[in-house]
This record gives sequence, C-alpha cells and structure tokens, in this order.
Amino acid sequence: MRMSSDDQRAVGLILICLGFLFFLIGLAARLKESFHSRAEISTVGFTAAAIVAALGVIIVLFSLKKKQG
Repeated sequence: MRMSSDDQRAVGLILICLGFLFFLIGLAARLKESFHSRAEISTVGFTAAAIVAALGVIIVLFSLKKKQG
C-alpha cells in the first residue's frame, strides 16, 4: 500500500510532535529533584526525542522531494 505525500508529511509531523513530547518528559525528569531515577528517565527521554524527531524530519523531507518530483 502506497502512501501519498500528504499522508507522509502528516506522519512526519506527528513524529516531530512526539519527539517534542519525549523531550518534555526528559526535561521534566531532569528538573524533578526528589525523584530517585531521574537521570535514567531523562536520558531515555532525550534519546527517544532525538531518534523520533530525526525520523520525522527524514519522512517530511522525503515527502517534499516526492511531491516536487
């Protein structure tokens, strides 16, 4: 099943927003002082944010290239 470029752009935008939410989870875990496993959660949050946002940007770029071509 082929996805149109508009659908790919929408999926990419959703992944970018999901990456932003993971970043906020990591930031909240870093700022919470009395939480004993904050370092692990913040590291995982920041890593997941980077991976998901990068994947979203790649999908958006491919959808733009597909629409122009």
